[in-house]
Amino acid sequence: MSNVEADPAELVCATTSGGVEVLGAREVPLGGPRAMTVRRTLPQRSRTMIGAWCFADHYGPDDVSVSGGMDVAPHPHTGLQTASWLFSGEIEHRDSLGVHALVRPGELNLMTAGRGICHSEVSTPATTVLHGVQLWVALPDAHRDAPRDFQHHAPEPVAVDGAVVRLFLGTLLGRTSPVRTFTPLLGAEVVLEPGARLELDVDPAHEHGVLVDLGGVEVAGTAVARGDLGYVGTGASSLVLVNPGDVPARAVLLGGEPFGEELVMWWNFVGRSHEEVAAHREAWQRGSDRFGEVVGYPGDRLPAPPMPTGRLRPRPNPAPHPGCPGNPPATATAT
Repeated sequence: MSNVEADPAELVCATTSGGVEVLGAREVPLGGPRAMTVRRTLPQRSRTMIGAWCFADHYGPDDVSVSGGMDVAPHPHTGLQTASWLFSGEIEHRDSLGVHALVRPGELNLMTAGRGICHSEVSTPATTVLHGVQLWVALPDAHRDAPRDFQHHAPEPVAVDGAVVRLFLGTLLGRTSPVRTFTPLLGAEVVLEPGARLELDVDPAHEHGVLVDLGGVEVAGTAVARGDLGYVGTGASSLVLVNPGDVPARAVLLGGEPFGEELVMWWNFVGRSHEEVAAHREAWQRGSDRFGEVVGYPGDRLPAPPMPTGRLRPRPNPAPHPGCPGNPPATATAT
């Protein structure tokens, strides 16, 4: 997915309680006459990353007859991976690696940009309700020029303690995803039955985030509302999720080792300096073969917005607020 904001804004942490930092979402229109709106919880001023997860958009359920659905023209990426995960609907993906694939509910599509890739995303005509998350993973410096890649994985659902878990990245419940990543990561969908309490053994070296999609979920005793993200710092060897409601709740669990590198993140580029990001933008605007070409999209590619008037500078990832566990090393991003 493209970040089509002309002037990205940020939010401050909404609440901190009981060792969990609750990050509120802000609404971002993706453009067009009937703009599809997403809820963005990463990055923001209070927390720019969770492990290598550097961007989180949550959208839907959207009636595409009203919203117009998703139609994101070919656009570039560098220095990151995009992880697409749907709850309902279907998206057609095309990229400059030559991949033409469908994103379907409960199936992960992970695209590696590395040195450069471009892709398009369009909801299919059969889609009536579009609902899912779009996530970005920052690549570490040693692999930020990795070659283009695309991986698909349909994880088997695992039933445990009143919950159903679909693990798409990392290790959880004694299972390990076959999808390759460049830093230790965790990604899973968790559906909790009414009144369910699920205790998960997690890696204490990881920090974790629980992005609530449906209902409400208590994360380590702290209520996290729909659309918000509950952050737990490093040091926890288990994570307790509770659905206090009388209808099923659903969340996406993210985790990873704190990302100990500074980043500059602007539009669809992840780099290390203002000059590097500006060079990526210039290369895209002049049609450099760095990004390749998307074949089969019926329209023009997405132009880059103007560079900001100020200099892009790394922004540190703050330590948790008082009462939040862990103290991840400084990570930085600028938008």
